[in-house]
Amino acid sequence: MTNNKQVRIICGTANPPLGEAVARKLNVPLCNTEIRRFSDGEIFVQINENIRGANVFIMQPTNPPADNILELLMLIEASRRSSAKNITAVIPYYGYARADRKERPRVSITARLIADLLMIAGANRVITMDLHAAQIQGFFAIPVDHLYSSILFDDYLHRISTKDMVVVSPDVGSIKVARAFAKTMKAGLAIIDKRRPVQNEAEVVNIIGEVVGRDVILRDDMIDTGGTLCKAAYALKDHGCGNIFACAAHGVLSGEALERLDKSPIEKVIISDTIDNSKRNLSDKFVVLSCADIFAEAIDRIEADASVSMMFKD
Repeated sequence: MTNNKQVRIICGTANPPLGEAVARKLNVPLCNTEIRRFSDGEIFVQINENIRGANVFIMQPTNPPADNILELLMLIEASRRSSAKNITAVIPYYGYARADRKERPRVSITARLIADLLMIAGANRVITMDLHAAQIQGFFAIPVDHLYSSILFDDYLHRISTKDMVVVSPDVGSIKVARAFAKTMKAGLAIIDKRRPVQNEAEVVNIIGEVVGRDVILRDDMIDTGGTLCKAAYALKDHGCGNIFACAAHGVLSGEALERLDKSPIEKVIISDTIDNSKRNLSDKFVVLSCADIFAEAIDRIEADASVSMMFKD
């Protein structure tokens, strides 16, 4: 790992444990940064080290509250005004990625708005993981390194004793991710055909594929309210499947997600630490895998002018 003095790692307040883990793996101390709130709630940021001519990597997921996005933009802008040579926004979870197109009249394509704001603030590059829609990379006029969490889940699931495994996409939008994961796991593939009558609610319509007597991996990019996964799990059990495991890079876990998932027939819910859930009371059903190695290697390869995509070659 790099020990280049021209590399600076700045960590926002959204996910300090991940930022600290990445810095340790790179053998680079976190940059001394002050981030605080005024009494009226406004954010103040100050970089307390000289970063002139440095390659700066700012780690901050943009999950709610919206302060996380503003904090990232302010850190980028402060780095630009401090004469940093290159500024890379490391966004483990890219919030608002679901607002990536105009599905109905008079709505905001917020994923594009966030991309514009990052570039205007001064970011020269973006590193992110498991975008909700890969085409969001096209919203940027700067390089985007799109990392994949499947490496984490491959290693973990290969250590679990399973019976005739099948990977199930909980909806049509996740088919590409599920298909690639099934190929890596040398497993079968099935698809949940669902309809979403209202936002954040899912209704299972049909299961396409053979799941009877087979252990199942439900693969998605994120778990928000848990409604999609839980309804899929109940439907799969009704169709006679074996054990069910759920894998998702981003554990948003909003609303009644924790209670809903704990009561579901899912054996294990496997997520990464792109979002900081360390202060939440997660049950033993949850397995949190660290993605620090993946981000540290990506940063190291960028610094060495090496290929990032080669990380994901067999």
